[in-house]
Amino acid sequence: MKFFRSIKRYFRDAAKSVIRNFSLSLASISCITITLIVVAFSIVLSYNVEKMTEHVSSNISIVVFLDGESTEDDLKQIKASIERLDNVDSITFKSKQEYAEETKEMDERFSLIVDSWTEDTIPLLDSYEVKVKDIDLIGDTADKIKKMDKIFSVNYGEEYIESVITIFGVIEKVCIGGVIALVLVTAFLIANTIKLAIFSRKTEIEIMRLVGASNMSIKIPFIIEGSFIGFLGTIIPIIIMSYGYNSLYNYLGGQLFSSSLGRLVEPYPFILWSSLLLLLIGLLVGMFGSYRAVKKYLKI
Repeated sequence: MKFFRSIKRYFRDAAKSVIRNFSLSLASISCITITLIVVAFSIVLSYNVEKMTEHVSSNISIVVFLDGESTEDDLKQIKASIERLDNVDSITFKSKQEYAEETKEMDERFSLIVDSWTEDTIPLLDSYEVKVKDIDLIGDTADKIKKMDKIFSVNYGEEYIESVITIFGVIEKVCIGGVIALVLVTAFLIANTIKLAIFSRKTEIEIMRLVGASNMSIKIPFIIEGSFIGFLGTIIPIIIMSYGYNSLYNYLGGQLFSSSLGRLVEPYPFILWSSLLLLLIGLLVGMFGSYRAVKKYLKI
C-alpha cells in the first residue's frame, strides 16, 4: 500500500509541477509538438518510400530472350543453368505465341497483323522471365545470363530501375536519419527546459533534502513530469498525421501518381501504429530528457 501511495503522490506532484510551471511546460510542449510534426511527416514519407521500393523490387524481372534457333533441349539446358545462379528466385517460360496474343490485345490494328503470322514467320522470340532474390544484385545476375549460350538478349530496364531504386534508397535513409536527429534534438530541448524548471525550484529541492526526502522521491516526480510533457506534446502531431494522411489518401484515391509504383500505404492500420510510435517517442524523449537533467544538474 505504501508503494501505491508513493506512486500516487509522485504523479500528483508531477501534475502540479506542470501546472505551476506552466510557461516552462508550455515551451517544452511546443518544442515537442513542432518537432514531432516533422517526425510524423518523415515517418509517413519513409514508410511509403520503403513500400514503393518493395513494390518495385517484387515486380522487377529479367527478361531473357532466347535464340530463335533454340531447340527444346537448349531451352531445358538454359533453364537449368539460370536456376543454378544464387540470386535467382523463380523462372517462368513465355512462348512467342503468348507474346503474339498479348500484342493482339493491345490494339485491333495489331490483331490483323498478328493473324497474318504463321508458325514459321512469327518475328517474336521465346523468353524466360527471371525473378531475383536481391534486387541490388540484379545487374550481376543479368551479366551472368548474357554470357550463356543461345541467349539473344537480356533486358530488365536497367537504366530506369537502378535510378529509381537509388533515389528511393537515398530518400529513405534521409528520412530515417532525420527522425533520429529530430528525436535527439527534442531530448536536448526538453533536458534544457527541465533544467530551467529545476533551477527555478532550488529552494523547494533543498527543503525536500533537509526534511529527509530520498534521492528517488526527488527524481521520480521530475521524470514523470517529463513524460507528461512528452504525452501532451504528441496530441497535436497525432491528430494532424491521422486526419491529414487519411484526407490525403482519400483525395488522391490512394495513388501518388498514375503508375502502380505510386501506390500509397493504406491509412489503417498504418495510422494506428504510427500514432503509437509518436506517443512512444514523446514519452521516452520526455522521460529521458528529464532524467538526464535531474542526474546532471541536481547533484543528488
